[in-house]
Order: sequence, then C-alpha cells, then structure tokens
Amino acid sequence: MTITLTHFLVLSGIIFSIGLFGVLAKRNVVSILMSIEMMFNAVNITLVAFSRYLPVPASNSAARGLNGQVFALFIIAVAAAEAAVALAIILAVYRGRRTVSVEDVNLMKW
Repeated sequence: MTITLTHFLVLSGIIFSIGLFGVLAKRNVVSILMSIEMMFNAVNITLVAFSRYLPVPASNSAARGLNGQVFALFIIAVAAAEAAVALAIILAVYRGRRTVSVEDVNLMKW
C-alpha cells in the first residue's frame, strides 16, 4: 500500500480535531496550551505533505518544492515562542491566583 496525500490530510485532520476538542473542552490552561500545540503540528503535517505531493513549478525547480518545509520551520519557531510566552504568563497568574483553571482565573474581575 502506498501512502498518498489523502492519508496525510486525514491524519492532519484527526490531530487538528483532537487539538480543537482539547481547546474547547479542557479547563486547565496548560492542557489548552498543549492542545494548541497539537493544532500547530497538524498544520505542519499538512504543509509538508502538500510540499511533497504537489507538483513543483518549472520556475521553482531549483528549490525542489521546499516551501512547505520552510513554512513548517517558521511555524515551529512561532510555536516555541508562543509556548515560552504563554508559560511565563501562566506562571505569573499562578503565583498571584494559585490556580491554573480557566474558570477560576478571571483577571478582568474587580
């Protein structure tokens, strides 16, 4: 059996759906952050799969279709920065409120 673009897109869709469910259903901020990272990884799988299976234009033959990999590396860098900033914010909120539950942390409340 050969693995096609459809297999990667189905896998990516399943991972993205699991991440979306985690964002919508979880109440812990750390779990929500991990679910967002899963969604980023699903997008990375899609970009790399499209880069691999779609034909390369003749004008871009020197790059051999590396656009998906470059975008995936960019998303990984953004996700790492997002995780670092989010974890720092979560730590600051935990020090002040002693909880990481989304329901208990309401910073807009007087």
